[in-house]
Amino acid sequence: MKGKSGRGSKTKGSGGALGSAGGQRELNVRLKTARSRTPSSQRWLERQLNDPYVTAAKRAGYRSRAAYKLIEIDDKHRFLKPGARVVDLGAAPGGWSQIAAERVQSVGGRGQVVAIDILDMEPLAGVVSARLDFMEDGAEDWLKARLRDGAADVVLSDMAAPTVGHARTDHLRIMMLAEAAAHFAGDVLATGGAFLCKVFQGGTERDLLDFLKQHFQTVRHIKPPASRSDSAELYVLATGFKGRA
Repeated sequence: MKGKSGRGSKTKGSGGALGSAGGQRELNVRLKTARSRTPSSQRWLERQLNDPYVTAAKRAGYRSRAAYKLIEIDDKHRFLKPGARVVDLGAAPGGWSQIAAERVQSVGGRGQVVAIDILDMEPLAGVVSARLDFMEDGAEDWLKARLRDGAADVVLSDMAAPTVGHARTDHLRIMMLAEAAAHFAGDVLATGGAFLCKVFQGGTERDLLDFLKQHFQTVRHIKPPASRSDSAELYVLATGFKGRA
């Protein structure tokens, strides 16, 4: 997918992660208001039509614009390596799994991608997936049973709880998922592994940050260009897993 570190050709349609979307012509599409649309759905549709990452994702055959978030983060930090075993939590509709499968070369059987989501996800080449709630009993065991040697090299989590419009409550909900994903990563990662997880702006909770700093060599917050500027989402990337005690 990338022309460095023996990864093969450049990711199709990445355009250097779209040059922060600069290579795409800015659109200004306005929709006529339909009686069946609420004002919020009207704004969402207009934003989708005017989003260069949405256009680029469709052109490249990616399932979501979120694919470019992972492209941009991995282009800079290089943790998706050929042959790696990847777990993708909150995978639907599959944008991150697509990128992971290409970069670890799981389609050819070199790497491996195992993905789950509470929603249905159409099958993807090189990806073993299932409709599972990560927070329910049995989900972690299902993932481990499908990983080679029961371990992963990368754990990805783009999980998000349904928002209720109350900032503090929404923050607590997504941090609960982030902490659960982090502890799973600490249980399943091989030494040297990486963990990438969505959080909210406002800071990663101290308990989570302390856990990551204890178990990983490097912990950083990232907001990739593909993440909308008006979005509160942020990503925490922990690399260099120190290994399980």
